[in-house]
Parts: sequence; structure tokens; C-alpha cells
Amino acid sequence: MRQIKYEGSLELSPELILPCYVLEDGTRVLSGRGMQNSLKLGNTKEVREELKAGDNLGRFLSSKWFKELIVNDYDLAHFKPLICYKGNQKINGYEATTLIDLCNIILRAREGGVLKTERQLLVAAQCEILIRSFAKIGIIALIDEATGYQHDREKNELQKILKAYIAEELLPWQKRFPDDFYKEIFRLNKWDYTVTGIKLRPGVIGTWTKNLVYHQLPKGVLKELYDKTPKTSSGKLAKRLHQSLTPDIGNPHLEKQLISVITLMNISRDWKEFLKYFNKKYGQQSLDFKEED
Repeated sequence: MRQIKYEGSLELSPELILPCYVLEDGTRVLSGRGMQNSLKLGNTKEVREELKAGDNLGRFLSSKWFKELIVNDYDLAHFKPLICYKGNQKINGYEATTLIDLCNIILRAREGGVLKTERQLLVAAQCEILIRSFAKIGIIALIDEATGYQHDREKNELQKILKAYIAEELLPWQKRFPDDFYKEIFRLNKWDYTVTGIKLRPGVIGTWTKNLVYHQLPKGVLKELYDKTPKTSSGKLAKRLHQSLTPDIGNPHLEKQLISVITLMNISRDWKEFLKYFNKKYGQQSLDFKEED
């Protein structure tokens, strides 16, 4: 049985509270009932009568209409409920990022004019509220905080901030920036995301990556990363900056920032709108457009 180790609640507003859990294997889970209510898939009477978790949500996710929306991007199994246990109590939930994927699908359907009924448009409005709320921090970090999971993760919490973020040894290279980060940059700028287009991608992407992601780490971390990372004889970086981040604090913060940025990209129609959302969240930024090695 998949047992719950931590539990908490995401209070996105006084009326919108999502129970959440972390399982023994580290899987983050959202309550099926909480997701159902947050998407307005149960009316007030049904909620009052404690509609069984997942009833309406399950019907929505297994409907022909929803299957047609995801056929090219997801396997239906991605949206199947996850059964877990609090002691002997059975809880129906969903892997946490399922809600983000669901919201993105619905919002893109609305943008494409696919949504027709009043209920579909209501769900889309709720998806927009949710996606904007989660964009503030990033759903994984948010659940870790709500459940107390970060206290197990942050083993170096009493050390100075730079020592907590910067590893003593250079870590082996692992892919840290997901393809979606670059796909969204190309989409928002209307660039050609093909092998040829990627080879010709502007060098400014490196500068944007620094401003959007690394500059949002605690003050002084980026400078320390540059100092720590090996250089070639010509002064160029010989390794990736993230290879100098600690695995328990530095990399989780980097991943949290990436989730936040990608979420803002997902809800933006173009680069200008994305910068507006980014500046509103992080304060006015000056994103340099010059190329950089």
C-alpha cells in the first residue's frame, strides 16, 4: 500500500483549500475531492453532502470530450487516480502535476475556441485562477512547505546560504533544464523549433536563462557559481553552472524557479505578455537582448 508520510493543505484563498500529501516514496499528491471542488465540478449541494472524492472529476477526465483534447499530448493513464492510505483510511488522489497539466490543456482549448458550454467555460476560469496561484511559487515547493517535507530535504539549513547552495565538488552533468523551457521560449518568440532552428537559436537565450532563473536564486549565488565553475583557457565556462549547485538545496531551488517560469510561459500568448507576468511576480527586470558566450 502507498502510505502517506506527510500531509497538509494549500490555502490558495479562504474558499479554495487543497488537501495535499507526500507519500513514503516522495510522490506529491493532491486530494481528488479537493481538485474536484477547486475546478467547480461539484455544486454547493454536492459538496455539502460530501460527494465521494473523484466522482465528478473522474467522469470529467474519462469523458470523450476530454480524451479528444489530450489525444496528441498525453496518455489517458496520466490522469488516472492514485490510491493512497493514511493508516487504514483509503484516499483517492492524483499526482500533483496532473492538475497543472489539466489546467494547461483546458486553457489552451479555451484559447483555441474549443470550449462551448457554460460548464466548460466555468472550469476554464477556475483553471486560470489555479495556474496563476501555483505560478507564485511552483507546485512542488508549495506542497513541500505545506506538508513539512522540506525539513527532511534541507539537510544543510544551519549552514551559510552560499555553502548551502554551492557544492564543494563539481557534480556530474545531469540535464536540469527541461525541453519545455526552450520550447516555450521558441513558441513565445515565434521561432522555428526544429533541428535547424535550434542550431541557429540566438545567443541571447543564455542571457535570458541567467536573468530568468539564476538571478532569482539568493543574492551572491550566481557570482559564486561563476567563480566556482571551471573555465577554458579563453575564459569560457567549461562546465554547466548548475553542476556547482548542491543537490539538496541548490538544485531543488533551481527546479522550483524553472517550474514557476515555465508556468508563466504556458499562460502567455507571446514573449511580451510573458515578460509582463514575470515582472509583476519578481519585480521589474531588465532582460538584456545582447548575445553572450
